[in-house]
Amino acid sequence: MNGDMMIGSTIILLSSQPPTVPLYDLEGNIVEEIQLPPVFGLIVRKDLIKRAYLSAFTARLQPKGRDPLAGKRTTARSFGVGLGIARVPRIPGTGRAALINSAVGGRLAFPPTPEKKLHEEINKKEMKLAVASALAATARPEFVKMRGHRVPEDKKLPIIIVDEFEKLSKAKEVREVLKKIGLWDDIERAKKNTRIRAGKGKMRGRRYKKPKSILVIVSNPQAEVTDVLDNFPGVDVASPWSLNILHLAPGGVPGRLTLITAQALNELAKRFEVLMP
Repeated sequence: MNGDMMIGSTIILLSSQPPTVPLYDLEGNIVEEIQLPPVFGLIVRKDLIKRAYLSAFTARLQPKGRDPLAGKRTTARSFGVGLGIARVPRIPGTGRAALINSAVGGRLAFPPTPEKKLHEEINKKEMKLAVASALAATARPEFVKMRGHRVPEDKKLPIIIVDEFEKLSKAKEVREVLKKIGLWDDIERAKKNTRIRAGKGKMRGRRYKKPKSILVIVSNPQAEVTDVLDNFPGVDVASPWSLNILHLAPGGVPGRLTLITAQALNELAKRFEVLMP
């Protein structure tokens, strides 16, 4: 190991020096070779990434609970002993069991409560390191392949493209660029594997399950290309300053296939330079 990074008073060892990757133009030609920022040389901490993902995911959950009187709005009472029937609450006049959790329309034995703590907390420094570590995983082909992405065999990761990519405003133009740099196959994979959800979720506004494909990091979140990319299956768009663990490691698994514009790469270096000693 050579080099190190520091978060607060904690020194984080680099697994290797960041690689040199090509910068592509809109025709898929190599413009120049550029050195990735030091953050891409961090060790990939899968355990920390998983914890950070669970923290970010559970932070978005909405607490839910049952009405305290659910199943209890009844006049049912036990008829007492000596009748040769079970001593459960029964509705007068009908003898039908009610109120108890084993009766139709009765209360739940252990209903969910809004007081339940859903959020898995994590330290701020751990979250910063997890995001940096997940970003480093985007430069490791072994992690990207383990996620199931279709990785171009002759390309170094992550894919860096010129800033003119952010100015594209038509889906046809973006599709042609992605084909030339070898990323369109992964979007086709996501489209092919999109399926209808099993269970009642299909009736609750989440009918389809879509695999994640590429992550595009642009310097300007208001760029015209962001509206185009939203129409492609499984594609997520983020800016360097809004990038989080949910973008980089969906499901807590690092190694997202990533496309970064040149200006966005510079801003990523500025964001994570605070980790440097």
